[in-house]
Amino acid sequence: MVCTRKTKTLVSTCVILSGMTNIICLLYVGWVTNYIASVYVRGQEPAPDKKLEEDKGDTLKIIERLDHLENVIKQHIQEAPAKPEEVETEPFTDSSLFAHWGQELSPEGRRVALKQFQYYGYNAYLSDRLPLDRPLPDLRPSGCRNLSFPDSLPEVSIVFIFVNEALSVLLRSIHSAIERTPSHLLKEIILVDDNSSNETRYSWSPALIGCFIVDRQYFQEIGLLDEGMEVYGGENVELGIRVWQCGGSVEVLPCSRIAHIERAHKPYTEDLTAHVRRNALRVAEVWMDEFKSHVYMAWNIPQEDSGIDIGDITARKALRKQLQCKTFRWYLVSVYPEMRMYSDIIAYGVLQNSLKTDLCLDQGPDTENVPIMYICHGMTPQNVYYTSSQQIHVGILSPTVDDDDNRCLVDVNSRPRLIECSYAKAKRMKLHWQFSQGGPIQNRKSKRCLELQENSDMEFGFQLVLQKCSGQHWSITNVLRSLAS
Repeated sequence: MVCTRKTKTLVSTCVILSGMTNIICLLYVGWVTNYIASVYVRGQEPAPDKKLEEDKGDTLKIIERLDHLENVIKQHIQEAPAKPEEVETEPFTDSSLFAHWGQELSPEGRRVALKQFQYYGYNAYLSDRLPLDRPLPDLRPSGCRNLSFPDSLPEVSIVFIFVNEALSVLLRSIHSAIERTPSHLLKEIILVDDNSSNETRYSWSPALIGCFIVDRQYFQEIGLLDEGMEVYGGENVELGIRVWQCGGSVEVLPCSRIAHIERAHKPYTEDLTAHVRRNALRVAEVWMDEFKSHVYMAWNIPQEDSGIDIGDITARKALRKQLQCKTFRWYLVSVYPEMRMYSDIIAYGVLQNSLKTDLCLDQGPDTENVPIMYICHGMTPQNVYYTSSQQIHVGILSPTVDDDDNRCLVDVNSRPRLIECSYAKAKRMKLHWQFSQGGPIQNRKSKRCLELQENSDMEFGFQLVLQKCSGQHWSITNVLRSLAS
């Protein structure tokens, strides 16, 4: 991703950030406050009259230092032979780490590998045993191989920000950046330890994102990253929206490929969802105007008195005003017209029946179209949306207009079914329901009510039926506007 002014194309710093692994390369070096001096690498600034070949000496020296560090790793990970009394036949076979790998390891090897997997969230055991300079396939589109670029490009500074990363992963990243970047363009590489549990004592923890390249001065002008974000998630969305709404652009470079390691779990926080949700609401309140309701609906959170502290957003709102940024509606119309709008939703959340309040309406198995009642958990399968046109959507909502997989509750031969909304509407099916908070849910055409019926064969003792209204009452978590029929 490249963030630029629409009138400015030069890029003076490179930011490579991995939100999944927190191995991040951040351009704005002045923002970086802590780095590891022992692995700080700075290349000489080339004199104008020097040829590119003269820069190879410094690069080779750096590579030699990395090779030395690789040898240190290899020496560090030598396995001691397992003691006979410690040998187990099939240890840790239930771990996902060994689903497709590691069957040939000794019991002690598996024990070490699992311990590293639990600490890092990825297979650090294997990473430690891979060479730093292993060959990599070129997975770019075939046309990229024939492109040529001018020599007079701006220099880049590469900053890797990391939390609890295996040393071999860091070294391989540095090695790859040096090997695959022309030496006359690489100004410096800086490593920043962002509060790793075993290496630093600092308590700050800024949230950081995937991969992007941005002009350093422009990055500062548009407000850098939102320092009010916490730990993980949302900052990539915030930066993308801000760049577009404030006069810049975000471009995709298909001939530039940067890989990252997907962690199986995030070891730096015990409740990742809470941080992602909080950050998402912060973005919504600053940048999304009346469309912020979509974020609250997606997380099934009330828009008033949500109980979630998103921090002080006064400075970010002032920044938006100072930069004279456009509205989010402009962004939807001009930049992302494929994004589907759900302005007709008047109530959302989980739907419960007064007869059995610990059960919620649920979309049921993905392979079927039969809604069920299930123990309330509030996750996506239990998301219910009631619209001003009296449709009841169940499950995930399609993010773009190209997708027609929204499913609506429909009366099909006196049985409740979930049918693709556009199809049900085109076929004039019975998909409209009269509903008021604390009242019945009645199909407008068939006049049958959605109700619970005791059934000992069902998992929780009740099944959904459509029948003559008997006075059962339904309630939904959040109401935006009146549900009067």
